[in-house]
Amino acid sequence: MKSMTAFARTQCTFDWGQATWEIKSVNHRYLELHFRLPEGWRELEMTLRERAKQQLARGKVELALTLSLDSHLQAPSLNDAVLDGLIDVIQAVRLRLPAASQLDTMDILQWPGVIAEPQLNREQMLADLTTCAEQALAQLNTARAREGEALKALIEQRLDAMETLIEPLDQVVPEAVKAYEARLRERIAQLEAEVDEQRLAQEVALMAQKLDVAEELDRLRTNIKLVREALQQSGPVGRRLDFLMQELNREANTLGSKASDMRLTEAAVELKVLIEQMREQVQNIE
Repeated sequence: MKSMTAFARTQCTFDWGQATWEIKSVNHRYLELHFRLPEGWRELEMTLRERAKQQLARGKVELALTLSLDSHLQAPSLNDAVLDGLIDVIQAVRLRLPAASQLDTMDILQWPGVIAEPQLNREQMLADLTTCAEQALAQLNTARAREGEALKALIEQRLDAMETLIEPLDQVVPEAVKAYEARLRERIAQLEAEVDEQRLAQEVALMAQKLDVAEELDRLRTNIKLVREALQQSGPVGRRLDFLMQELNREANTLGSKASDMRLTEAAVELKVLIEQMREQVQNIE
């Protein structure tokens, strides 16, 4: 199980210089990729989109590349062909317009193409940058898996707490029904009235039906089991867990609406708190 929230930074050194990939990932309903690439390297995006989709299923992911060329590639050099052609043009202009103003050295150097572009093996660089990006994606996946294990532990703690809350509730309804019957008999005795056992039994049966939460408790236990099973699965499980959180919350609400006994009311409130805590964690799970 993986979290969608993670960060990775990978720095790679090659013959031509250094590349640094930084990848940030946060939770999102789908997989959304954003690239920040140096000018002239947009062609990387298509390849890296496919690589990222192979490793990531969900999340808003930003991939940023920083390039630093080796000093021998950064040293400026003249493009002799362009410079020679520019000189010929300047001389031709001077022959026709002797009064033409003189160009200084900086004007000449700023002419497009006079400074030669670094001689880069783009094909090799593209391969190197892709390899470095794959290393960063692998690092990101490792971080997401590590964070996912932490989230899994937190969710399991809440599931344990829920089971501890639910366990004694099976005995609450029979005890509450007996207490209700005892109160009815005490009230009849205070009124010095004759007990109509059939009518009393009907009232007690109605209260037992009203208090019956066995179905809700069974569904809570079933959904807790399903959450535990989902936590053990490989691959993206965030959406399934989100659905199960909704189911757990629905049963806790039903339990609270039926609760005429204070113990059931308090348990329903505690269950909803635990479910909400889990729901917040589930939002980050891939």
